[in-house]
Amino acid sequence: MRYVQKVRRDYLELATALANALDSRDPYTRHHSENVSKYALEIAKEMKLSADLCDAIRIGGLLHDIGKIGIPEQILTKKGKLTEEEYSIIKTHPNIGYNIIKHITNFSKNGVLDIVLYHHERFDGRGYPNGLKGKEIPPLARIIAVADTFDAMTSKRVYREKLDLDSALYEIEQNKGTQLDPEIVDVFIKMMQKK
Repeated sequence: MRYVQKVRRDYLELATALANALDSRDPYTRHHSENVSKYALEIAKEMKLSADLCDAIRIGGLLHDIGKIGIPEQILTKKGKLTEEEYSIIKTHPNIGYNIIKHITNFSKNGVLDIVLYHHERFDGRGYPNGLKGKEIPPLARIIAVADTFDAMTSKRVYREKLDLDSALYEIEQNKGTQLDPEIVDVFIKMMQKK
């Protein structure tokens, strides 16, 4: 049991170190990975997912954007709107992240790789990198997508101001069934209203 706990702690410490390395590149996204991990874990617990799945969500939230390490800084920190070419480069970060951590066997088994690769897929099939639709998108990636969207909207970014809580929840609700899984949105909204 101690060995299992140590392995879990080591994975979490590794994920936190990698997330901190990523977040240190851009002051506007500092703590984004931690926030996504926290919100996603709260959703997972609200959904009564197993402890193992909650661990995967926690680590996957920390690592979901790890592929941005491979994106040029001038694109990541650009103040204005991205060009089509720059946006296509940004859209490579899930594949880059997947390739960075794919050798970690447990990440393949527990769903962390699915989170990293598929967190930008959309429920309506218009996401990236593979255009997966609905339940084709792994469930843990659908949870991270809600947490990621909420934190992105409620954080100040180089290209826009943050939204207040009510506006962000309204936007989440508006993206239910298009960008985001409707069932997970319902869980998230209910959870936030309890707070």
